[in-house]
Amino acid sequence: MNCLWCEEERSRHIGWKNFLNLMNPYELCDSCVSNLIFLYETPSRCTKCSRESEEKICFDCIRWEKQMQDDPLLFNYSIFPYNLFMQEIIAKWKYRGDYVLGELFRPYIRAAFSKKFGKKKKELIAVPIPLSEKRMDERGFNQAEMLAHFLPLETKTAFIRIDSEKQSKRNRRERITAKNPFSLIEKINTPVLLVDDIYTTGTTLRHAAGRLKEHGCPSVYALTLIRG
Repeated sequence: MNCLWCEEERSRHIGWKNFLNLMNPYELCDSCVSNLIFLYETPSRCTKCSRESEEKICFDCIRWEKQMQDDPLLFNYSIFPYNLFMQEIIAKWKYRGDYVLGELFRPYIRAAFSKKFGKKKKELIAVPIPLSEKRMDERGFNQAEMLAHFLPLETKTAFIRIDSEKQSKRNRRERITAKNPFSLIEKINTPVLLVDDIYTTGTTLRHAAGRLKEHGCPSVYALTLIRG
């Protein structure tokens, strides 16, 4: 079979980075796997948001703690940094509608979940961050929902999203001060794992976590593919 990204014939060399893919038909070749960077390989990361940081809690998260008396998001765990290779994959998958390309993330999202949240598996419910109706019509699928369905968890749709403006068009200040775009449509009274593709400032996840906490959710975590 061919590599899902470069379409070259895949080699069968077994290395630790592609071992998890061996039972998955949507696999990257060794060359493409070598372009992936994993945050758990970095010397240190922020324990709160997964940003590469020499400090246990990064400057961004310290600012959040000062801004919010009670942060509704306990922590976010990300798998990859947003390097050039990952930007190219995300652009083709998310913005140009190559749905099947998302399958290459399946083993990595499952492995990250097992590593960080495996002990909480029985109590967690996965909640993907929704797209607005306009964005859903443009893209044809919700990338966060696709990632959530890779997990060995029950998945629920808890929100609708009213704001349709692209986050990428906003600067940091505009993102942080934006009005909460989520309306809760189902209360969840058990711990929740929010799922999204990219953590940038953390505003989106905190808006979603805040809505859940307002309506009785005891604890909210996040699993994201990329730390921007």
